[in-house]
This record gives sequence, C-alpha cells and structure tokens, in this order.
Amino acid sequence: MLFHLLQVGLDSAATEIAENVAAPAMQAAPQQVEQSFSLIQMAAKGGWLMIVLAILSIIAIYIFGKKWWIINKAQQVDKNFMRDIRDYIHEGKVKSALSLCEKYDSPVARLVEKGIERIGRPLTDIQTAVENMGNVEIARLEKGLPTLATISGGAPMIGFLGTVLGMVQAFFNMANAGNNIDITLLSSGIYTAMITTVGGLIVGILAYFGYNYLTAQISNLMFKMETATIDFMDLLHEPADNEEEK
Repeated sequence: MLFHLLQVGLDSAATEIAENVAAPAMQAAPQQVEQSFSLIQMAAKGGWLMIVLAILSIIAIYIFGKKWWIINKAQQVDKNFMRDIRDYIHEGKVKSALSLCEKYDSPVARLVEKGIERIGRPLTDIQTAVENMGNVEIARLEKGLPTLATISGGAPMIGFLGTVLGMVQAFFNMANAGNNIDITLLSSGIYTAMITTVGGLIVGILAYFGYNYLTAQISNLMFKMETATIDFMDLLHEPADNEEEK
C-alpha cells in the first residue's frame, strides 16, 4: 500500500513538472501569421527591370488600342456601297461616285476613289493605280505591328534576364555570408528573381495575342479590299461588254 502511494505521488509530480516545462515553451513559440501581398507589392520587389516591363506594357496597350480603333473604323462600309458606285458609273455620275467614296473613311472606299479618278485611262493604268493605293493602305494598317511583335518576344526575355540577375545576387550574398549561411538569403533572392519572369511572361503573352488578333483582322480587311478591287475592275468592263452586245 505504501509503495502504491509513493508511485502515485511520483507520477503526479512528473506530470506537474512536464506541464511547467511545456507551458513556457508554448508561450515562447511564435504564432504563425498568414501573410499576403498585392500585385503592386509583388511588382515592387522585382527591381528596376519591372519599370522596363511596365513601359513595354503601356506601349503594347497603346498600339493595340489604336490599331483596333483604326481597323474597326476601316471595316465600316455600307453593304450597298459597290452597288451604288456601279449605278453612278453607269449613269455617268462620276462626281456623285467620288462624293460617295469620300463619305467613308476606309481603305475600300479610297481604293475605289483612286480608280474612279483614273477613269478614261487604259484599264492597266487604272488597275496599277488601285494596286499601288492598296499597298499604301496595307502598310498604313500594319504600321506599329512590328513593335507589338517585338514586345511579345522581348518582354519574356527581359523577365528571364531579371531572374538570372536575381539568382546571381542571391548566390553572391550567400558567398559573402561565409559560415553564417541562412536559407532566407537564397529563398528571398529566388523570390525576387521569379517576379520579373512572371511580369515578362504576362506582358509577352498579352502582346502576342494582341498581335495575332490584329493580324487576323488586317487579313480580313485585305480580303475585302481585294474583292472591292475585282468588283471595280469588272465594273469598268461592263459598259464595253454591253456595247459589244449591241
């Protein structure tokens, strides 16, 4: 019986000692704090290369917005435009046809206008003038697209450059730390370096999709210009064909 009481007392003392030792340890343990950051804070940690990427993104957005507005406006031509031109030409109302072309600020209308201005000259001269005008209009539509294509390919490369520079800086800091190497020296450097890669990829992807979209829209507009050129040249042949039938 006495031995049993001693054993119970020892167990109670051991439990009390364990609780006293564990309590300060639990109080001293730091609480895990959930951290979060915004996109602006993340971009600020990317260094000066993020400024370059920000400038490239502004240029890309400006080019895309401007070209989209120009292309969208260029496609706004009445479906009955060529039919009205045909009626005016058959009736000999050249000035009315020119006025109708001036009403629309589009490449198709300018092509037809250039052809109407050459009426009376050989058909080969008219066709050459219309084709030259078409080349000018296409060059005007494609102006700025090479810059957008350059940004789509160059922005990710700039991001990778920032990553490489960040990794070099991280390993340089670890080399200077000597025996006091801390994992945070490497992790913080990698964290900062990867931000530029993310920024470069975002700018590059947006510019790439924007470039392909604009290219597709210009291709559709070029098809309309070619169709209008063919219709106009056929229109010039119609009076001669009618006279031969008579």
